[in-house]
Amino acid sequence: MRLSVVIPTKNEAASIGWVLENLPAHVDEVIVVDGQSTDGTVETALALRPDVRIVMERRPGKGAAIRAGFAAARGDYIVMIDADGSMDPAEIDRCLAALRDRRDPQHGGRYDLVKGSRFLRGGGTADMSPIRQFGNDVLRRFVNTLYGVEFSDFCYGLIATRRDCVATLDLKRDGFEIEAEILLRAISTGLRIGEVASLEAPRLFGESNLSAWRDGRRVLKTILAERFIPDSGPAPATLPIPAATPVRALA
Repeated sequence: MRLSVVIPTKNEAASIGWVLENLPAHVDEVIVVDGQSTDGTVETALALRPDVRIVMERRPGKGAAIRAGFAAARGDYIVMIDADGSMDPAEIDRCLAALRDRRDPQHGGRYDLVKGSRFLRGGGTADMSPIRQFGNDVLRRFVNTLYGVEFSDFCYGLIATRRDCVATLDLKRDGFEIEAEILLRAISTGLRIGEVASLEAPRLFGESNLSAWRDGRRVLKTILAERFIPDSGPAPATLPIPAATPVRALA
């Protein structure tokens, strides 16, 4: 079973090397989706790992990059991870083990999607301002109430799934709200979701492109649109969201 890792980049030449060098040895395919970097990110990636696949994405935004990477991936399993060094590539194995080996105890069958959580036991973050933490918690509680799930973390970009599941999500968003769209559409389509503990470190170099207020508003709009506007998602809003959709914390 082949594993693809999708890494969106935009001027991450100083960090991409550390990420590539620390990927698990059994990764079969590395896809760097670059959003028109001007600092030599692509050249750095190719110099350190000549087998990396480069996808050039003209549309701005993390979501556009993730969607392009998902479309290009040829592995049976796909993991998305950030390029700034804030996520430990070793945690890919934890996500993959949950997909391959763990079964949903309530409904049976293996998990279809596994997401990292900074707020499970064993997780943590050293890169979240108080306003970001507050916003993440508000959005998490809102989603849990609206969809009848029990996420411990919501806006976080370490996500692993199977390639056949990606096709069912019909992703459309271009910005940082892509992470919310993935999870909400996974809920709506009935995918079995699990969470694994993740440690978030400060980014290695530079400044984040994320804006707490701007991107928080976009995530909120995505939550409302996915739940109440029929054209925004694969499941009509008039259909009830299954209250029993499992979200499990995995050791």
